[in-house]
Amino acid sequence: MKKTDTISITSLAFFFFFSMAILSFTGPTASLSPDGQALLSLLATASTGSSPGLLPSWDPSRPTPCSWQGVVCSPQGRVISLSLPNTFLNLTTIPPELSSLTSLQLLNLSSSNISAGIPPSLGALSSLRLLDLSYNALSGPIPPQLGAITSLEFLLLNSNRLSGSIPAALANLTSLQVLCLQDNLLDGSIPSQLGSLLSLQQFRIGGNPYLTGQLPPQLGLLTNLTTFGAAATGLSGAIPVEFGNLVSLQTLALYNTGISGPVPPELGSCSELTSLYLHMNKITGTIPPELGKLQKLTSLLLWGNSLTGLIPGELANCSELVVLDLSANKLYGEIPGELARLVVLEQLHLSDNMLTGLIPEELSNCSSLTALQLDKNALSGSVPRQIGNLKSLQSLFLWGNSFSGTIPRSFGNCTQLYALDLSDNRLTGAIPEEIFGLKKLSKLLLLGNSLTGVLPSSVANCQSLVRLRLGENQLSGEIPREIGQLQNLVFLDLYSNHFSGKLPSEIADITVLELLDVHDNHISGEIPPQLGELMNLEQLDLGENSITGEIPTSFGNLSYLNKLILKNNLLTGSLPKSTRNLQRLTLLDVSGNGLSGPIPPEIGSLTSLTICLNLSSNRFVGEIPQGMSGLTQLQSLDLSSNMLAGGIEVLGLLTSLTSLNISYNNFSGPIPVTPFFQTLSSNSYLQNPDLCESFDGYTCSSDLVRRTAIRSIKTVALVCAILGSVTLLFVATWILVNRNRKPAVVKSVTISFSGYDDFSCPWTFIPFQRLNFTVDNILECLKDENIIGQGCSGIVYKAEMPSGEIIAVKKLWKTKKEDELFDAFESEIQILGHIRHRNIVKLLGYCSNKSVKLLLYNYISNGNLQQLLRGNRNLDWETRYKIALGSAQGLAYLHHDCIPAILHRDVKCNNILLDSKFEAYLADFGLAKLMSSPNFHQAMSRIAGSYGYMAPGNEVDFLRNRSSLKLLL
Repeated sequence: MKKTDTISITSLAFFFFFSMAILSFTGPTASLSPDGQALLSLLATASTGSSPGLLPSWDPSRPTPCSWQGVVCSPQGRVISLSLPNTFLNLTTIPPELSSLTSLQLLNLSSSNISAGIPPSLGALSSLRLLDLSYNALSGPIPPQLGAITSLEFLLLNSNRLSGSIPAALANLTSLQVLCLQDNLLDGSIPSQLGSLLSLQQFRIGGNPYLTGQLPPQLGLLTNLTTFGAAATGLSGAIPVEFGNLVSLQTLALYNTGISGPVPPELGSCSELTSLYLHMNKITGTIPPELGKLQKLTSLLLWGNSLTGLIPGELANCSELVVLDLSANKLYGEIPGELARLVVLEQLHLSDNMLTGLIPEELSNCSSLTALQLDKNALSGSVPRQIGNLKSLQSLFLWGNSFSGTIPRSFGNCTQLYALDLSDNRLTGAIPEEIFGLKKLSKLLLLGNSLTGVLPSSVANCQSLVRLRLGENQLSGEIPREIGQLQNLVFLDLYSNHFSGKLPSEIADITVLELLDVHDNHISGEIPPQLGELMNLEQLDLGENSITGEIPTSFGNLSYLNKLILKNNLLTGSLPKSTRNLQRLTLLDVSGNGLSGPIPPEIGSLTSLTICLNLSSNRFVGEIPQGMSGLTQLQSLDLSSNMLAGGIEVLGLLTSLTSLNISYNNFSGPIPVTPFFQTLSSNSYLQNPDLCESFDGYTCSSDLVRRTAIRSIKTVALVCAILGSVTLLFVATWILVNRNRKPAVVKSVTISFSGYDDFSCPWTFIPFQRLNFTVDNILECLKDENIIGQGCSGIVYKAEMPSGEIIAVKKLWKTKKEDELFDAFESEIQILGHIRHRNIVKLLGYCSNKSVKLLLYNYISNGNLQQLLRGNRNLDWETRYKIALGSAQGLAYLHHDCIPAILHRDVKCNNILLDSKFEAYLADFGLAKLMSSPNFHQAMSRIAGSYGYMAPGNEVDFLRNRSSLKLLL
């Protein structure tokens, strides 16, 4: 009985408390207007991640929401405006209750962290004039129901994750003035019906990479349009001539698309146009002179197309032009002198064309010029001294032409100049001291000319210099000690000149220096030990001089050093043990000196050595230290022309070697029997008489065994020859008798199966390292369900071996006979079989028979860059940078560190693989070419790249790494 009473009392207490709670919540809200209750649904759907103090003024006890933050009411108390931009609502749905706000005219929830779809119920907001849901994470399609809001004037849905096509129903929004759909994932084409939006002033759909099709000519009816942006889309076809009817148009942005065909001359009728952006397309033809009618044009960007012909002088009529960029086309002829009339022009970019003739002196009249870039053309003559009158000039790029004469002293008057590049011309004379008086100059590049004279001590006056690159000239005299006063200098290139004397120790005062290259000069004396204080140094090249003395032990302090080249000097002493501290070193070349003593075993701790270790042509003695077995990533090793002795077994452990030379030493014992040594030419170990071939890698093969084998082979060969002759005679007789008796069925079967892969033929299996599986293990995995991708050269399978190891197997497409010169199989074997780099996919080996060719790779687990970008457009910049850096390092290795250099010719997002840590790997070398290949020039005459893609590798400037990853990113 007591227990029952206790339960009853507890139940009554709970009921009373719950009832009071309900009354305390519903009581005040009961008097809140219906509009206020609809607004409260926003807070009800907000995620728990929202700030607890969000919208404190939204008090449900008030009769109307008219005093709430972001809310505006009509005199009748109806909500007509809800504006909460940049408010962390953290909504996972947009509540359908908002559709009851029938008087609502403005709804702005931009940048409010909304991750939901757009509810079709918003189409019921019949009074709405502005709908702004931009800068959120909205997904799903754009509801066609929005086309029912006929009063709508502003529709901003940009910068979300919306997908699907643009609804044709939006054409019903006859009052619409602004339509912003840019930076989404929309696909399909632009509905031609949108040409009926005659009130439209701004139409932005750029940044939708899956938007395809052609530009509808009907858009030419939008005579009130001031801005049309469709950049970074998949649009194609020609620009409609009807766009010439857009008389109110001020900005036309159609860059980075698949737009082709000519620039319509009709655009010259768009008299209000101020910005015309048509760069990075496939536009052909000439630049229409009619563009000269655009009196209000301030920016004309046509770079990165295939335009031909002359630069029309009529462009000088665009008197308001500030930026003119026609670079990276196929324009020819001379630079029109009429351009000098563009007195407000600030940037003139004509780089990378086929322009000839002189620089018009009249360009000095363009007194507002800040950037003049005429590089990579065929311009000639002298550099006009009048350029010195351009007092506002900040960058002057004339490299890659045929300019002659001297550098004008008047350049010293360009007091705002920060970048001057006159490289790769035919300039002569001395470097004017006036240039070193420029207080803002940070980049001075004069590479590849015929400049003479000394480097003046006044170079120290140019304290702003970051890059000083004077290589490949005829400069002489000593390197001035004053150069150590350039405290901001990062790059110092003085290679291939006639500098003499000692290397000044004051260079060590440039604490930020990252690159010091003085190779191929006449420098003498010892290496200043103070150079070991350059803690930021990454590349040091003192090779091909007359430097004496020992290698300073202080070099062990250069912890960031990745390339150390001291070759062809007069260095003596031993290789310092302190080199073990250079844990980032990828290349060490001390060849052609007089170094002596044993190879220090500490060198084996340099596990980062991947490119080259060259100790050749010295006086090293002793055995190869066992510690060198740690250099498992090393590709090239040269120990030739020393006095080394002992065995070479340790070299068999260097599994990444692609090049080896141990000639002219005193090595002895068996030669390793690894796959690499099996393919190695005997030229790699000349004049080592005590080296011997081996069956097992441990013992030498005896002369008796070799002689017995030779006699046996001769006997077997004789017997086989006799039997073969008899068999051949029998077969020939049988064919003559039965040649007309072959059944038709057999013929048909032979024909029908001739095009299929034949796995039954004998296989050749060549591994490039020790592998724990067989050809049969590989073939068992070549099933459709294991396909993970395909490219221009083959289909790729994911293959799990019995040991659990996962590899990638590429089965190459069969090549036509006429394409054998460019066989992808031979290309990838030749390329990947001889290189190792952390950002290049590793080739494990290959299998082939007369019908099928298979390449075996490391399996990269995270797909490719294209897949990543499609699935994650909000990828953080740290990861983007990591991927870009890895890709660039792989390309730089191919272009600069491989000997010979390699052109990939198909660099694109699909061919950049990513592991679980987003490390980038270049893949698919089916189109790649070695620069030294006898077929290189013929291959380069063909268009490289996969369908719809032009490889940026063909535009690489090998002299100074001017290749760009723009197309990649």
